[in-house]
Amino acid sequence: MSIIDRIRELHGEMTAWRRDIHAHPETAFEEHRTSNVVAGMLTAFGMEVHRGLARTGVVGTLHAGSAQRAIALRADLDALHIREENAFAHRSVYDGRMHACGHDGHTAMLLGAAKYLAETKRFDGTVHFVFQPAEENEGGGRVMVAEGLFDKFPCEAVYGMHNMPGIPVGRFAAMPGAMMASFDIFEITLTGRGAHGAMPHDGIDPVVAGSALVQALQTIPSRNVNPVDAAVVTVTQFHAGDTWNVIPERATLRGTTRAFRPEVQDQIESGIARIVAGIDAAYATSSALRYERRYPPTINHARETEIARAAIAKVVGAENVLTDLQPTMGAEDFAFLLQAKPGCYVWIGNGPGEGGCMLHNPHYDFNDEVLPIGASYWATLVEHVLPRG
Repeated sequence: MSIIDRIRELHGEMTAWRRDIHAHPETAFEEHRTSNVVAGMLTAFGMEVHRGLARTGVVGTLHAGSAQRAIALRADLDALHIREENAFAHRSVYDGRMHACGHDGHTAMLLGAAKYLAETKRFDGTVHFVFQPAEENEGGGRVMVAEGLFDKFPCEAVYGMHNMPGIPVGRFAAMPGAMMASFDIFEITLTGRGAHGAMPHDGIDPVVAGSALVQALQTIPSRNVNPVDAAVVTVTQFHAGDTWNVIPERATLRGTTRAFRPEVQDQIESGIARIVAGIDAAYATSSALRYERRYPPTINHARETEIARAAIAKVVGAENVLTDLQPTMGAEDFAFLLQAKPGCYVWIGNGPGEGGCMLHNPHYDFNDEVLPIGASYWATLVEHVLPRG
């Protein structure tokens, strides 16, 4: 493994940065302390620092040489609304908030690469270090793009990275095409007619109708979508009633859908509307449907994926670049950046993921052994894409 010597020397610093951020998690668009820490460090590194995109976003810009080429590297800042169950010294100081997805590690790795590149400037061109808020659920990437990220910071390509438990330390995954699925949400409110629980014939029961609806929605991926296309329709909430002996007036169902192609998203959305209408006809309920498209699929570009693989191979060897993993049905708002610019999103191995260390788990912690590997990838990528001389 070819860890850059200077970045190896920064391992202790990156670990301290990462653990400090882990101990002070902040959720979507509220990353004020984290943003201040990042902006202060980038300023100390000698960069031009811009703040305010998507409220708490930070962009550091570094120039070297005379070339007019530029690329962007992105890390996410935000944490999750999860109560941490770890007992180590750097556990969250805020009850109910936690870095359970490794964004603390992502930020520390990009900061480590930024410090190295600012010291050495062994590249020719411009690098924009993008620290994005609100990746979890709220689409901070979409907001940054809409507020002019690539107008203010023009670049030819954008690159992202996320840790992945289950992939061994020292390995990466980089595939062209779909890496992660879309993320859409739905809410269905069924209105019936309340009645005494002992006299169901006097009412219209939204619980029975909602139960049928949950089952019927599963026919969309199993019977409507082409079997060669991946699709998920999941009901995650069912709220109805307040007491034992009353048929409620309403039932509310909420959930999420996932797909890799916009055409399948269209099919899922229209299928839900059709089934809801059918349930109303069958059970005499009246329903309101809200369907919201949150994140598009994360689709890597072929050329930039080959570039990323070449940089990874320089750090960990070509044999440790995984090229044939299945995409995941999870979602990532880096997708909005990839819609605006060519680029590549890679996974970096975070270790076995055993003992409750999978993403979004209250026992998760980013593996500090990974920090110099990821930072070396970022630095090598810059020196590979923007070679000096």
